[in-house]
Amino acid sequence: MKNYILQDENAVYFECGYSCDNLIFLNISGDKYFITDARYEIEAKLFAKNCEVVVTNDLVKATRKILKKSKIKKISFDPNDFKLLTYNSLKDNLDMKFVQKPNFSKLKRIIKTDDEIKLLKKAMSLGREGFERFSSYIQKEGLGKSEKYLFFKAKEFMSNTGEFDLSFDPIVAINENSAKPHALPTDKILLRDDLLLVDAGIKYQRYCSDRTSTSAVNKSLTFHRKQKFKTKLEQKVYDVVLKAQQIAISKARAGMKASQIDKLTRNIIEKAGYGKYFVHSTGHGVGLDIHEYPTINSRNDVIIENNMVFTIEPGIYLGEQFGVRIEDTVVMKNGRAEIL
Repeated sequence: MKNYILQDENAVYFECGYSCDNLIFLNISGDKYFITDARYEIEAKLFAKNCEVVVTNDLVKATRKILKKSKIKKISFDPNDFKLLTYNSLKDNLDMKFVQKPNFSKLKRIIKTDDEIKLLKKAMSLGREGFERFSSYIQKEGLGKSEKYLFFKAKEFMSNTGEFDLSFDPIVAINENSAKPHALPTDKILLRDDLLLVDAGIKYQRYCSDRTSTSAVNKSLTFHRKQKFKTKLEQKVYDVVLKAQQIAISKARAGMKASQIDKLTRNIIEKAGYGKYFVHSTGHGVGLDIHEYPTINSRNDVIIENNMVFTIEPGIYLGEQFGVRIEDTVVMKNGRAEIL
């Protein structure tokens, strides 16, 4: 693809090593233009690699000028990138075809470089340290605190008091609230013997981490995989989800379809009688965006290759009772899945 236009920040960062929240990026037969306003001029000229920085108070006008001068007949764009008003203003009366290529930047990034994998591994390690800080806090001071307050503390401990950006707002869910896969924090108070689900991640040099743990709130509360719950049902469901996750990680192979990896988790959960309570895909790619390609679901027949990075996160959600999700991020190396 020799001619394309981008506006997504992470897509632009991938192209040139810098991005900001007001830009248009052009690639025209290898000539690259980073079009932004004066607020970002110094940093753009310092950090944006292998492109010409164009500073303007009208991004659309400057972009149209470059496109007219180029005399190209068509240019590709991701329709997810642009607001309708911006898109219409860009192409108005231009003798040029705008060709929709949904998610083409994410497709370019689906196989990670070794350098990207190092950054992701570092992100995962720092994210794990955040989980350890948070579990230590809960052991010492967490009982009697609300989900809303624990949500605030999760952000503090995951970010290491602001050292790292978060991949997303953490999920901190107690008992029946954990039955909502993307639960919002409530006033519910954490008590001894509760079930606690935490889903969180941080960014390291813009690359994301992602991890979920479901834990029994007892004297030795940890976010480790070995857990002992108070009720037999909680323990049974947890053990099923853990088995599904571990089998999928151990049996995933390069050359499989994404749907086959999804089936590895789903088969275990269905055989245990909880199939209808597993309501989301097995996983998703992770990189500059927290949700990238490949998507690990029952409909995706993309072939899994070495250096693809994705989550394995089966779950069972029993409405108004509790939910269990266990998530690790893996990289395909030498044909097998390795936990980052």
